[in-house]
Amino acid sequence: MAALESANFAPRFSSHFTLNTNRIHPRKRLSSKFGEKFNRKTLKCSLVEKQKQGDKEVSRVFTKEENGLIDALIGIQGRGRSASPQQLQEVERAVQILEGLKGTSDPTSSSLIEGRWQLMFTTRPGTASPIQRTFVGVDSFSVFQEVYLRTDDPRVSNVVKFSDAIGELKVEAVASIKDGKRILFQFDRAAFSFNFLPFKVPYPVPFRLLGDEAKGWLDTTYLSQSGNIRISRGNKGTTFVLQKETESRQRLLSAISTGREVREAIDEFVSLNQDVVKNELELLEGEWEMIWSSQVETDSWIENAANGLMGKQIVKPNGDLKFVVDIFFGFKFSMTGKYARSGFNTYDVSMDDAAIVAGPYGLPAEMESKFTLELLYTDDKIRIIRGYNKILFVHIRVK
Repeated sequence: MAALESANFAPRFSSHFTLNTNRIHPRKRLSSKFGEKFNRKTLKCSLVEKQKQGDKEVSRVFTKEENGLIDALIGIQGRGRSASPQQLQEVERAVQILEGLKGTSDPTSSSLIEGRWQLMFTTRPGTASPIQRTFVGVDSFSVFQEVYLRTDDPRVSNVVKFSDAIGELKVEAVASIKDGKRILFQFDRAAFSFNFLPFKVPYPVPFRLLGDEAKGWLDTTYLSQSGNIRISRGNKGTTFVLQKETESRQRLLSAISTGREVREAIDEFVSLNQDVVKNELELLEGEWEMIWSSQVETDSWIENAANGLMGKQIVKPNGDLKFVVDIFFGFKFSMTGKYARSGFNTYDVSMDDAAIVAGPYGLPAEMESKFTLELLYTDDKIRIIRGYNKILFVHIRVK
């Protein structure tokens, strides 16, 4: 969206404290509107089959190389803002592979480029505009680009949707086609459309006074033959990945980002991935960041940390498990333990070695936490489990 760019611890202290999380009665009982148990909804067969069919159709329209790009995007938050160097490299590699393939020829002349595209990822150069810096990295907002070139008034518009209840900001540009790949544009108007107001609120930018600063171009370097994935590069060097159709993991992560109907999204996701769920799943090694749980945290942060309600889970070989939570100013909470398979897709977890760590030093904490972990879904990028106190967790793999 060129529019958005243009505009084992070392020495331990002798002091310690004791806390057994199995005996804690928190001041505020874990609760939320989602409830304490993960009860799969009973869906009508026709609806489930329709959802499954729809998701299979979407998966078929993505090629192997396109799925490689989608895999690289899974787990990146802020549409690239929080991406690690390794994640950025994976995305750029996947982008370059697609750009080297034959997509739709002369994409600007194809009807496939028309319509509303959802922004999934963007690089963020130092020249990024205030709009891009302010809105694009906020996952709770949805960002789209509308391309309509076959009208009497050709336009490219960038849309930031705040929520269904609040409304959106739309920044519009007059557009023209230079060649088979490049669209020229010039911003000329923008407004907020708030659902609680009967009129639009102008966006306070004097486009006419900006001159060349309001102009730019956008090259489409790859447009899928299905018309569902587009890669574009803007005049200030920004790369954009946009999609018309999304796959089930992306829809789940989107629901988590916006905080809307997450349980429903998980129900749908598990239903659509029965081919995976019905098989015996493995607790995959790696670092897993918790991005959502079905219950809020308690008043005791150390209880939250000890029971995996925050931070990372590091799954190691030979049944080793570690919880790590960044506290502040280089202090971390660390707790280690063991996991062992106990049944079909279930593991017994015992955590019993905890400490507050600062550099090479650790302040031990006598804590114990035991629970059964059930894998509901897992792949190389995302994991859904039922863990402590039967709370539902969603993790993304960060390493």
